[in-house]
Amino acid sequence: MRCSDLLIVVLAVFAFAAKAIAESIPVRHNQKPMHRFMVARSDDGKTIASGEFTQVVHGSQVMMRLTYRFGDGSIDDEETTYTQGGTFRLVSNHHLQKGPFFTKPVDFTVHAATGTVTFRSVDRDGKVHDQSKHMALPADLANGMVGTLLLNVPHDTAPFRVGMLAAVGGGRLVHLEVSPQSDQTVQLGGQTFQATVFRVHPVLGSIVSLFARMIGLQPKDVTVWVLEGDDPAVAVVIGQLGGYGPVVSSDLVGTDFAK
Repeated sequence: MRCSDLLIVVLAVFAFAAKAIAESIPVRHNQKPMHRFMVARSDDGKTIASGEFTQVVHGSQVMMRLTYRFGDGSIDDEETTYTQGGTFRLVSNHHLQKGPFFTKPVDFTVHAATGTVTFRSVDRDGKVHDQSKHMALPADLANGMVGTLLLNVPHDTAPFRVGMLAAVGGGRLVHLEVSPQSDQTVQLGGQTFQATVFRVHPVLGSIVSLFARMIGLQPKDVTVWVLEGDDPAVAVVIGQLGGYGPVVSSDLVGTDFAK
């Protein structure tokens, strides 16, 4: 699989390390149509959800969708459209989370070109409320496509940052710091691959961090294993789905760490 939305959301960023450079990511590997299956596991190794990933390409435009369905009826569903013409540019992203697995429901849409952000909420009486607003969004906005970006950076890349519009308070513009950590061997489909392990780190100020804990949306680091080679793939993501709740391992079906 070439992208797992990894679905990483944070609340706010006060500062980044000086060595982290903000820039658009050049296209090194054009994305292709595909259909893959994923599995989500809890920290004790139990399977808690099955996932399905689809990707459709029309010219320079890519449309992808990753859906996890949980045994308790919960669902995590994310649809992303972007262009891959020289650099990657987000077109739109819709992220839906609902059900008992998630402490906070999410129904959030961003249209990057127009800066239109739409969020849906349900009040105590069950009434649905749709709200929209306009925001000035950066060119490096990466909602739903962090995994794709990781497929297109060298394994020894310098730390860099990307923008993220968090589904908090009607949309809050934040950043993520991404850096390679190590190399590791991974098995997939009976074959052995070298993988680069990336760390995706939200940097929060103390006040924002306290607020995040108070409302139950404290983000944690995410670890991503990217298979190296001419046809790179995101094999494993360990982190919170969408940046909220328990940490899970999201793996391509058949993935294992080589012994």
